[in-house]
Amino acid sequence: MQVVILAGGLGTRIRAISGTLPKALIPIVGIPFIFYQIEWLQRNSVTDILVSIGYGASQIHQALTERFPDHHIVCCDEGEALRGTAGALRFAGDQGLLQDSFVLLYGDSYLPISIDPLWRASESGRLPTMSVLRNNGRWDRSNVIFQNGLIELYDKRVADPVAAGMMHIDYGLSVLRRNLIDRFVPSGSVMDLADILTPLSRAGQLRGHEVYERFYEIGSVHGVRDFEAYVATHAAIRPATR
Repeated sequence: MQVVILAGGLGTRIRAISGTLPKALIPIVGIPFIFYQIEWLQRNSVTDILVSIGYGASQIHQALTERFPDHHIVCCDEGEALRGTAGALRFAGDQGLLQDSFVLLYGDSYLPISIDPLWRASESGRLPTMSVLRNNGRWDRSNVIFQNGLIELYDKRVADPVAAGMMHIDYGLSVLRRNLIDRFVPSGSVMDLADILTPLSRAGQLRGHEVYERFYEIGSVHGVRDFEAYVATHAAIRPATR
């Protein structure tokens, strides 16, 4: 399977920690965050990784090249004019870099799970599938109604998730198909994946896969500190020094 990491964001909410560094390179216990992601993917036997980069692209590319010289990692630089999550995928597809189906990972997420059950739930990439966690507003705003293996509604913009009956949250790991991106995302557009996934869920065409381990994220100062505490007590996930 191919895994696509969306790592082009500006990281404005964590500038107090990152300074001018791109989010992907924020040091966690002295090690750039994206190294944790890559080595997690390696432990999941993933050998085909595409990293969509924008802000700080040259720094990220250099760090990955130096740290993982023998691993198949391709960087797709979307440039300074960021295109949104869906627009970045369309740009990568226009460069011929997307496989027919792929696993999507956000560049600020660390997910302590196995990828294979999600891939199997998607019938090896045949069906768009979102991993979800029963959240009840605990880790962030819930944004999913999940029933009987289907995402009945994914809407991260709903005004009142509780009133809407949302108890699950997008876990940050999904299986998508390139033809969805080609069909719904115009070339050169700035567009969020929610603009595809919300209508897909309303149409009953988005499968769900429930996971039970909490996620970690570095999109906020609190999230960075939380992940640092997790790493401090789980030494086995630290990338080996080379």
